[in-house]
Amino acid sequence: MQKVAIVADSVACLTREMVEQYGITIAPIPISFQGKIYRDWVDITPSEAYELFLKDPDSFKTAGASPGIFLEAYRQASKRAKNILCVTLSVKLSGAYDAARQAIEEARKELPQISVEVVDSKTVTASEGFVALAGARAAEAGKSLAEVVKAAEEMRERVTFLALLETIRHVYRTGRIPKIAAMAGSVLRIKPILTSSGGVVRFMGAVRSRAHGIDKMLKIMRNRVGQSPAHVAVMHAYAPDEAEKLKERVSAEFNCAELWLTEFSPVMGYATGTGTLGLAFYKED
Repeated sequence: MQKVAIVADSVACLTREMVEQYGITIAPIPISFQGKIYRDWVDITPSEAYELFLKDPDSFKTAGASPGIFLEAYRQASKRAKNILCVTLSVKLSGAYDAARQAIEEARKELPQISVEVVDSKTVTASEGFVALAGARAAEAGKSLAEVVKAAEEMRERVTFLALLETIRHVYRTGRIPKIAAMAGSVLRIKPILTSSGGVVRFMGAVRSRAHGIDKMLKIMRNRVGQSPAHVAVMHAYAPDEAEKLKERVSAEFNCAELWLTEFSPVMGYATGTGTLGLAFYKED
């Protein structure tokens, strides 16, 4: 048994292979569709969730994280180790961090032998996944809970993500722009590029064509990582073929120490829509 087990919420976009490899426990953030609740990763796959979204986007919503979701994750993780690191999406974007901390109080009564630390990744999607992976890799190396927490906190200062949306139509759900502006932007076929900074999702620019948007994302990444070894995750929302082509291009144009493909969490997808392509990355020291 290793010293530390890792918990991450489903917004981290970690692949099932990675979850199995590092023994990471996923806390599924719920989504709702036409009044029915689905647990991301458990009751529904991202592709299935996007199929529901396409049927009726206005009925597709996030349901919010509860302490019970994380308490169950702690129960599962406690079978692996007595010390647990839980990584959540940014506290400025969700109540998941607070829910994860509240769950510790109940866990102390039910599982008095365990110790839990919660880290706010200050980001979302696969960039959050890289924060969780940093902790998982430190845990696999036999590090203590304090050292695992430090590895995760150091990673969150290094990793970032870029996302190219197919449409601006649904972005009003983030609360960042009015619905009427989103509708107008959709008519004009504006495709925004998003990134994370300071724990919030920010607009980085907008393009009129998908090809131009992909080129722009790659240019931004190239400016940040250069020819240094880079760790990269390619993300997509119901666009597997395009994501595979983007992955191939990243592999050809960058010095990748790590490169993986994953689906963009439908918990975020309710505000970005299908067709989203994204990159999460950091430069190796």
